[in-house]
Amino acid sequence: MKPDIPTLEDVAKEAGVSTATVSRCMNAPDQVSKNTREKVMKIIKKLGYTPNFGAQALAAKRTNTFGAIVPTMSNAIFAAGLQAFQEELGKQGATLLLASSGYDLEVEEKQIRSLVSRGADGLLLIGTQRSREIYRLLEDRRIPFVIAWNYKKHPTRSCVGFDNVAASYNLAKRALDLGHTKFAIISAPLEHNDRAEGRVIGIKKALEEESIDTGNLQIIESNYSIENGAESFEALMKSKSRPTIIMCGNDVLAAGAVKMAHKMGLSVPGDISITGFDDIELASVIEPSLATVHVPHKTMGRVAAEILLKKMENPEYHSNLKLDTRIIQGQSLAMPAKVE
Repeated sequence: MKPDIPTLEDVAKEAGVSTATVSRCMNAPDQVSKNTREKVMKIIKKLGYTPNFGAQALAAKRTNTFGAIVPTMSNAIFAAGLQAFQEELGKQGATLLLASSGYDLEVEEKQIRSLVSRGADGLLLIGTQRSREIYRLLEDRRIPFVIAWNYKKHPTRSCVGFDNVAASYNLAKRALDLGHTKFAIISAPLEHNDRAEGRVIGIKKALEEESIDTGNLQIIESNYSIENGAESFEALMKSKSRPTIIMCGNDVLAAGAVKMAHKMGLSVPGDISITGFDDIELASVIEPSLATVHVPHKTMGRVAAEILLKKMENPEYHSNLKLDTRIIQGQSLAMPAKVE
């Protein structure tokens, strides 16, 4: 025989208060006196009462659950932003469901459909590239969503992000000003990844403005990992046209490149300069510290949550917010070595 599950009424009866007061103690504690709140919460703990969220969701036509789908959870690229996103939702008592697509649009689409079918009140999506059908599904079902990590102004789709092209362009210009002309790139796979694509476009734009031919620009596409960054670096340094600088699509790839440089007996930045992107914690703890682009991950996550919560209250609410990035000089970027 299953044990009796304590109800809201059981808590109210033992505490000598109304069921409405018990609800306020859990959902709006500031509206209840301290003594009453402490008494009610003590009884809730004693009885082991937990709210019936299913019933609440049916009554409110909400689950107070939000979904976020990120391309990867295998490194810290999205960690700070997701933490801020969850903390902001948590202030409203909301729950976050997290999924990873592995940079596969078909997988992401299945995850979006799954989260929608499970009653997610809103979604955080990374980047803009996905099928028209999936956007139509979200819009037809009136599921609020916000796009982050890439800024692209849209008349109806809310977005909080930054200009990947401009950020990468500015870092490449810094390298050009130091005298670099022989560039190579280690990038994430470019297909279906508007962030990686934008960063490569930004580098090419900076080179073309200096009349540097990008037709022979060496670009290695590799999934984000330290080991892949190391292998890609080794391949580039063994090529016929050896670069003086390797610009990496993120700090994880750059850390792998630095690791392999040390293994090959190369000085960074004495023999080769290496840059990253994102300014995650790893960028400052490796030796030498990375020249990279600071991305406002925490602000992006927090604002994304704020936008979703506002869209829940007002389905017509819409926001496009462009955040600034900045270059972190680090120690891995310097003037190119003189060739004797």
